[in-house]
Amino acid sequence: MTAERSDPTALALRWLARREYGRLELRDKLLRAGYDAGDVTQTLDALVAAGYQDDARYAEMLTRTRVRQGHGPLRLRQDLQRAGVELAADTEIDWLVQAKAVYQKRFGDTVPADAKDYARRVRFLTGRGFTGDIIRRVLAATGREGDFSAD
Repeated sequence: MTAERSDPTALALRWLARREYGRLELRDKLLRAGYDAGDVTQTLDALVAAGYQDDARYAEMLTRTRVRQGHGPLRLRQDLQRAGVELAADTEIDWLVQAKAVYQKRFGDTVPADAKDYARRVRFLTGRGFTGDIIRRVLAATGREGDFSAD
């Protein structure tokens, strides 16, 4: 079945039945499938009007997923920007609690043995997308933060 003979709405609905998509992501998928840009725009407008595609709903889903995966605010913001959607203003996440949970899962109750281990833990939390302030506060809770922070 070629893109010229099929309906972009049917294909988009099939994708949306599996999971949420942002408008930008859905547009890119339809264009890669070979549909005309005008048809894609009309299809997306119709899907939004019918309530099948909603960027706010997509942002909520992506936020829940990234938080559940243990990612921080910087990673979440990057993923949302890449998807072309905004973080909902009413989203309240305690990033310090989230960072402590991620740290606890990875390192348990152990304290950094030396400066190299401390740096490894900082890199881990940085890679997860947590801010420097949150990382310092999490590591300060281990009781050894002052010993290695200058290194």
